[in-house]
Amino acid sequence: MLSPSGSENSFVFLEGSPKPTPSASYTQPDPLLDKIHPSLLPSYIPGSTRAYAHDWSRTGTGGEIKPNGRHFVDSYGRVCSLRGVNVSGCTKTPVNHDHGTFPGDHEVVTFVGRPFPLEEAPEHFARLRRWGLTFIRFLVTWEAVEHAGLGVYDREYLTYVRKLLLLLPSFGLSAFVVVHQDVWSRYSGGSGAPAWTLEAIGFDLHALEESGAAWLLGVKGGGHVEAERGIWPCGYQKLAAATMATCFWAGDTFAPKLKITMPGGQTKPVQQYLQDAFLDMYATVVQALDGLDGVIGFEVMNEPHRGYIELPSLHKFDYNTDLHLSHTPSAFESFMLGSGYPTLVAHWTRSFPVPTRLTSRSVLNSASRQAWRPDGPTQGMCVWEMHGVWGWDNNKNEGVVLRENYFVKDPMTGRKVDWYTDFYYPFLKRWTDRARKAMSNDKMFFVEPIPNEFCPSSWTAEHQLPNMVFTPHWYDLNALFNKAFGDFSVNVQGLSRGMFPLKALYWGQQGARENYSLQIQNIVDHGYQVLGEKPILIGECGIPMDMNKKEAFESDNWKWQERMMDAMMTGLERSLVGFTLWNYNPDNDDIRGDDWNGENFSWFSRRRGLPRSLLDLDQFSFTLDNGGRILSSIVRPYAAKTAGIPTRFEYEMNTGTFVFEWRSPESKDSIVLTARETEIFVPSLITYGRKLVVSGLSAGDKYTYDETRQTLFIVPQDGSSGRMHKIAVSVDPPLRSQFDVNTFWGDFGEVILSGLVVFVVLFAIIKYYFCM
Repeated sequence: MLSPSGSENSFVFLEGSPKPTPSASYTQPDPLLDKIHPSLLPSYIPGSTRAYAHDWSRTGTGGEIKPNGRHFVDSYGRVCSLRGVNVSGCTKTPVNHDHGTFPGDHEVVTFVGRPFPLEEAPEHFARLRRWGLTFIRFLVTWEAVEHAGLGVYDREYLTYVRKLLLLLPSFGLSAFVVVHQDVWSRYSGGSGAPAWTLEAIGFDLHALEESGAAWLLGVKGGGHVEAERGIWPCGYQKLAAATMATCFWAGDTFAPKLKITMPGGQTKPVQQYLQDAFLDMYATVVQALDGLDGVIGFEVMNEPHRGYIELPSLHKFDYNTDLHLSHTPSAFESFMLGSGYPTLVAHWTRSFPVPTRLTSRSVLNSASRQAWRPDGPTQGMCVWEMHGVWGWDNNKNEGVVLRENYFVKDPMTGRKVDWYTDFYYPFLKRWTDRARKAMSNDKMFFVEPIPNEFCPSSWTAEHQLPNMVFTPHWYDLNALFNKAFGDFSVNVQGLSRGMFPLKALYWGQQGARENYSLQIQNIVDHGYQVLGEKPILIGECGIPMDMNKKEAFESDNWKWQERMMDAMMTGLERSLVGFTLWNYNPDNDDIRGDDWNGENFSWFSRRRGLPRSLLDLDQFSFTLDNGGRILSSIVRPYAAKTAGIPTRFEYEMNTGTFVFEWRSPESKDSIVLTARETEIFVPSLITYGRKLVVSGLSAGDKYTYDETRQTLFIVPQDGSSGRMHKIAVSVDPPLRSQFDVNTFWGDFGEVILSGLVVFVVLFAIIKYYFCM
């Protein structure tokens, strides 16, 4: 007798009853190697199992999700489209963060309760299940785990996280865990590393802001007014974050003199000190979460950055790749500022058509505050002065660059360095080895490139990881920079790579969809070209909810947010890769936003929702939608589990219609398919009170739609190798249109044609009278 898997509990095979025998058009599986889905029975009725499309638990997948070529597959060989959210932006800051006393009391912070208290978890997980966003990129930070000091781990926090993630399968959710960072640390203007990492190499936490070594207003509640908006990414170029990143990745190469004294009195080179501490912390996290069914993998680090590595000039940063906004000191100017020398620094402001322009210069650090502690390992000297990169000429009373190209070549050998091959890839190998030793069952390893870069051509097979998933990020940089979206959109990705300017300009909603689709597809295509058949998942993508001067907060009209989100979602759907949206943040409100550097990305705010006492946690319950905004753009149908290879998906949110095409596996796909049933998430948000109409099925194909499970089940009769399938799904009556999918010619074509007619007539008249 066959023993049913978790998803087959409602389909029990009795002794003497026929075992699942696939039709001749389906590959006979090896019962010793593969699980068998009951849909292989000729008499199977669609939807007969307990599963629902967006259920990634063992019940829904028959076991676990694994990479297979460029796809994720469940235990039946069905291709899984993983769609979900980042949980959560509020995890960047502790629950007891105090804007007024920051950066004080950093040893006693606590992240227990981030992203939300344990008792609230069912509410949030039920809501994400209802919205079909059941794949989570779960954020933890190094600071959350090890804030009290080197090797002192917050066991209460780790226990809290384990209990939280233990709940995931009961709501059909699955997650991968990322150790998140931006600009190295909260104490250098971002999030991530604990304060003691900066103190260890000699920084004075209380002097970083005044000396210009970091911009901290954004982590102290600022970043919302125009003068502060969007400055935080400039922190990557400032002394604190750039130095920390350089020492972390390449301290052995560029800061070999910097040794850190350990508790026992011995010393460690700074790179070894930082990397060992990070890997020890990471292994502790993996061990704490070991054995959880809901955790399928780990990501090494969010948005890694080179620091000063490969910087060609100490006198300027690259305008095309490094944000120039507000006071933007060069590396050399940062060195002098951090050493207490008042320095004249350029000030950049927003402009058009280029993003920013130099408008003034002013002297910073007039109080001569030093960023380096006299009792630190550099004895108060700038670490880069200690390595002879620059010096102070007492005769001329000015700083002098001594080694202009110091960070381009190995100072000892003169060999040109490459951040990826010399530093990033070797570290990824170390991380993978440590993580695998700490886990009892192998997991997937999620990695990403430097933000806004395509997959580097050097990421060849010898540098790739086992069970590797490529997780780049994508944002509309123009909309983020301006916090504005309208009919006019720009392909910044193309412009930064030399695209002819007129080709980079788009008009209307149709134009925005095409713009975003092209950019996202470029990222995906470059990934496949370099990595080969590795899964790709967009780890972050989102829109600013406070765009267009926050007018939606006053009018409650979210049309531009809806349109921007729809354009982005359309691009993601067309690329046929999974994604995790940034971000679901229950602490979001209209005033503070996500309460980090002025960001406001969460399209859910509990303050707009119902109290927990009034919530029904069933996925069919509309009570869970309260607090959500622009849900019609976010909560969309998608083919969650496909018995075959998806080849096309197109959804029109204004009508509720979609087209899905897929192909039965061929030998080249290396997929052993042991199921006929395809499961498509179709949200009750669009079907409630309407009839679901499915067309395009062949004779003998069967389907059913279960609105309570928000799932369309399809079982084709013919699954022969290479067979193409196509369905068109609509709702009757159609949805009420949210906006016009306008185009340039639709908006201006009549005016242009009328103008041409007038011109031709005038030309004819002039020619008639003057040529007679």
